[in-house]
Amino acid sequence: MKSVQHPRRLSGAVALIGVTALLVSGCTREEASTPSSSGTAEASPGITDTTVSLGISSPLSGATAGPGSCTVAGLDSFLEAKNAEGGFTFGDGKTRKVTLEYLDDAYDPAKAVANFRQLVNKGIFAYVGALGTPTNAAVMPIANQQEVPQVLLTAGAGEFSDDQQANPWTSGFVPTYTTEGAAFGKLLVDANQPITVATLVQNDDYGTGYLDGFQSAIEGSQVKVLDSATYEPTDTSVDGQVTQLAASKADVLLSAVSVTPLQVGVLTKAQSLGWKPRIFLPSNTSTPATVLQPGGAAAYPDVYTPSFAKTPASPAFANDPDVQAYNTAFEQYGSKITKTYTPHCAWSYAEGAVLGEAFSTMEEPTREAFMTSLRSISGFQAPLLLDGITIDTTKEDQAAVFTVNLVRYNGTGYEPVQGY
Repeated sequence: MKSVQHPRRLSGAVALIGVTALLVSGCTREEASTPSSSGTAEASPGITDTTVSLGISSPLSGATAGPGSCTVAGLDSFLEAKNAEGGFTFGDGKTRKVTLEYLDDAYDPAKAVANFRQLVNKGIFAYVGALGTPTNAAVMPIANQQEVPQVLLTAGAGEFSDDQQANPWTSGFVPTYTTEGAAFGKLLVDANQPITVATLVQNDDYGTGYLDGFQSAIEGSQVKVLDSATYEPTDTSVDGQVTQLAASKADVLLSAVSVTPLQVGVLTKAQSLGWKPRIFLPSNTSTPATVLQPGGAAAYPDVYTPSFAKTPASPAFANDPDVQAYNTAFEQYGSKITKTYTPHCAWSYAEGAVLGEAFSTMEEPTREAFMTSLRSISGFQAPLLLDGITIDTTKEDQAAVFTVNLVRYNGTGYEPVQGY
């Protein structure tokens, strides 16, 4: 996908006039901050009686462009489909259309910070759904200092959810990496037999989260970690690490790798060495078409991953109304941004519905009212979430989605693991 060098406005209903200080409503930023016609409160930047402007920075180029593009495309699909129906009904009784402006950060924290500042200076109401642990970590202190919502992040590091008093303007969406790691560990422990494990993790909070959750779950059990290795997200190969781990001949490989090409490399390299352990993959690098099939995953005895959302391309969900609505919306809007599916497309589509739920109880046109509404959602069944998995933003130390199911690769797609 072509790298985006300048902001792009994704609403067909509202034109972006120039590249300076005009908002989607056609008024200046100062005008947008004047009291609304309801007289209840002074409107925050980025919201009028008819529109609200959101922003996102995502890796649209580089090694993580697939997930990054999907993070934008899925969210935009939901928002634009809702706009086409007339817009979102807010708790103050007004109906508003939502625009989404996005910039490419190439998974670079410095670029993400620059993009965030640019979007805020242009007057966005909230920064939503951004992908990436290091990029969001760099933005978080600035967002909280400036009191700009940085919410529903597509990043599972606990730091985005576990200290909301310190970071009241930040919230995560996807299950934490610790939650996913613990799910893997529990599956092995429940086998109640000696099992050996090798781990490959990203050298940051992403990898640490998986390892912490996994090690906590296996503590005191017959599951033993024989060897561990790390990599940097900027690495172009992990062949050396896989060769090191293969020497352990472990029964299981926990491959907490976030970069799609590197995850494919893990699967192909291990096979070339004659090492075929059971494989545990993170939810964000486990897509059959982009990871498992290129990596020859069918050669392994078992490949597991956590899941919390339906896979739109799966025949099992062909008649699901939510999946059908997603497919229609994505074909019309999201496919203009990316043709490659990763789970992030479905996750970010669900994020759009969570935003709509927050808007529906937001009684004043302010960022404060938005955050209050967003943190008051409980038991909400967002579209595309698996049955039994609901949204709860009221827990102070958890992301909006804090449970997962384990699924197993069957050579073409995934099937549920009973009891997990």
